[in-house]
Parts: sequence; C-alpha cells; structure tokens
Amino acid sequence: MVWYELIISIIACLAAGFIGSFFTRNMSWYKKLKKPSFNPPSYIFAPVWTILYILMGISLYLMLNNQLAVILFIIQLILNVAWSYLFFRLHKLLLASIEIVILLVMIICTAIASPILASYLLIPYILWVAFATVLTWSVYLLNR
Repeated sequence: MVWYELIISIIACLAAGFIGSFFTRNMSWYKKLKKPSFNPPSYIFAPVWTILYILMGISLYLMLNNQLAVILFIIQLILNVAWSYLFFRLHKLLLASIEIVILLVMIICTAIASPILASYLLIPYILWVAFATVLTWSVYLLNR
C-alpha cells in the first residue's frame, strides 16, 4: 500500500466527523436537557473525536486488503454520522439510543473482521462509543 491511501483513509474518517458536526451546530436544545453527573464537559468532545477519527483512518488503511472489514467499517461509519443526525438534528433520543447500540455492535464486528493492528486501533473508539452508549441512554431516561 502507498502513503496516499493512508491520507485518503484518514481524510474519509475526518470527513464523516465533519458531516456529523453539522448536526451539532445548534446546541441550545441539548443544553436544556437533563444530563447525568458523568456527562463530560462539551470542550472534551471535539479533541477526543478528532483523535478517534484519525485512529479510525489508520485502522481503515490497515484493513484495505480485507473486503469484509472495509464493508463493515463503512457501515459503522454511516451509523456514526446517523447517530448525530438522530440525536442532535431530529432530537429522537430513544431512536438514537437504539441506534448507538447497533453502532457499537458494528464497530466490534469491524474489529473482529479486521487485521490485528487495525483492531487494536479501534479499541479507543469502541471504549468511547460504549461510554457514549451509556451516556445516550442516560440522557434518554432522564428526559423521557
């Protein structure tokens, strides 16, 4: 593989994050929601997601020779963006809570289908989305 495939893989993941961020432009609704005590401050999300998208891009690059892993990766990346749309744009807390569980399962499936190093690079993403799953369900339960 060549270096430009690595760059394209990282840019593709960052682009997904950029698309998802469009749905978080108006945070006034979110600020009014009841949140659990373990909700991180808002300034944490951008740097964490930037690092995760870079790691995801490197992981994608490492799995480019594995068609199944790439297909699963693309599905989970679409689900990643869809969660932001459901939660922040449509304000569908229950639907977003269900969708993020599916996202988490798809990320784990992607890691299982991937080469070992690519899988390891997905571990921080899995852990963050697992935390986000608990957070999403908590926000839903506090605001239903």
